[in-house]
Amino acid sequence: MSTQGDNKRLMRRFTEEFWNRGNIAFADEIVAEDLIHDQLPSDWPQGREGFKRLVQTWRVAFPDLHEHLEFVLAEGDRALGRFRLTGTHSGPFYGIEPTGRSVDIHGVDVARIVDGQIVEYFYHEDTFGLFRQLGRFPANYSDVAGTIQDASVHA
Repeated sequence: MSTQGDNKRLMRRFTEEFWNRGNIAFADEIVAEDLIHDQLPSDWPQGREGFKRLVQTWRVAFPDLHEHLEFVLAEGDRALGRFRLTGTHSGPFYGIEPTGRSVDIHGVDVARIVDGQIVEYFYHEDTFGLFRQLGRFPANYSDVAGTIQDASVHA
């Protein structure tokens, strides 16, 4: 059983390994194979493989991506990390060719952790602000991970 302290440490490693280092292989260690993540586009793999694709999508588009973890909260089996994300748009991102523009947004990662593995994950970030900073929006905004894919799920 994980303690709140363990869950906070895991959330800090999560941010550092995935978002700051782009260490996608780390998912095999701490992300459950059948991860629940209902914010992935429907044509993406689900579970751990979908999460890996999410990280890869961001790291290709923003190779210098950095998430500064402002704070971490934990209660029971859940941990939340508030972050500030910065980076330079240097690769394709949801159909938008590189703009060379810098981005600076805030968001939160929320994970449910069981026995040292993330079994459920969702996040919220300022995607509208991100695309505004890029000066372009994807042709189909509903294909962007982190946006509501099926409004009936959240009705």
